[in-house]
Amino acid sequence: MAAVRRWSEGMASDNVKGLVLALSSSLFIGASFIVKKKGLKKAGASGIRAGSGGYSYLLEPLWWVGMIAMVVGEIANFAAYAFAPAILVTPLGALSIIISAALADIILREKLHTFGILGCVLCVVGSTAIVLHAPPERQIESVTEVWDLATEPGFLFYALLVLTAVFILIFHFVPQYGQSHIMVYIGVCSLVGSISVMSVKALGIALKLTFSGMNQLVYPQTWAFTLVVVTCVVTQMNYLNKVMF
Repeated sequence: MAAVRRWSEGMASDNVKGLVLALSSSLFIGASFIVKKKGLKKAGASGIRAGSGGYSYLLEPLWWVGMIAMVVGEIANFAAYAFAPAILVTPLGALSIIISAALADIILREKLHTFGILGCVLCVVGSTAIVLHAPPERQIESVTEVWDLATEPGFLFYALLVLTAVFILIFHFVPQYGQSHIMVYIGVCSLVGSISVMSVKALGIALKLTFSGMNQLVYPQTWAFTLVVVTCVVTQMNYLNKVMF
């Protein structure tokens, strides 16, 4: 306890805010998966399943309840990126997996086996280790600074590799193996998510600076990051629904 107390005292106030927001986000998002899956099952019983390309879940109120919970969680996650370093916020997203696993076992009667429990333990250990050693965030004075970092050759090369892999998965593997191998859908969601982190962080910083009196909405880079965030979120939501049902 003494070590935790010393850590919290030495932690920047913005990091504490980001930590609380990230934990709240994991709670809402973790619960939303369960509610959405119940809605997808209910919609699939009377229409075309999401995994088969159906969109009947859009008429299911229970799915929308889960969607609203996810939106609240994503807003909290978005706000967390504005206050704390991505290296602190991103690992805490793994806690939503633990919440989902626990609720799935209780509500959906999906038995959590030994390897699932081990995975949850590793998530907790890994997230805790990263949070305890998260560095102080670099001060950003303008969204253009994030743009400069995002357009460095190293990140552009990584983004090109990710986009290439995503297009290969979507146009080659999804039609052939999507319904029988959920890792194809998960791969698309995970790869797109790795790109969205930079944009979410940039947009969060832009809004934080704007609310503090330094308007960042006049920069085209802010809207470029917004476009990337929206594209990534829509893509992830589409394939996430296919994964769940």
